[in-house]
Amino acid sequence: MVELQAVVDDMRFGYCQMRLPANERFVRPGGTVSGPTMFALADASLWGAVLSAIGPVELAVTTNLNLNFLRKPELARDLVAETRLIKLGKRLAYGESFLYSDGLDEPVAHATGTYSIPPAETSAAK
Repeated sequence: MVELQAVVDDMRFGYCQMRLPANERFVRPGGTVSGPTMFALADASLWGAVLSAIGPVELAVTTNLNLNFLRKPELARDLVAETRLIKLGKRLAYGESFLYSDGLDEPVAHATGTYSIPPAETSAAK
């Protein structure tokens, strides 16, 4: 498996923007960025948005992620994920991510996902 080496460009409460530098390792036959690469960037960016809101909670995990491919990314441009939480509850967080070729306005993919947030430990449980 190839390391993504994604970079966090911006992170604030309920928001994360990550960048995946353009790299030929992520190109699949047909001359486009591979689906698993785009999926991993969307998932990592959603994880960042969740942790920006709840802090460094262990075992906050993806329970669902849906990715729709909209157009072919520009191979010479970095791939950027802009992710926002839509709903943050006690046990679940729901968000969406738009993936763009850096500098272009039209998204190349749209993802929605849900993260499970583990229950807070109580003193009675210890």
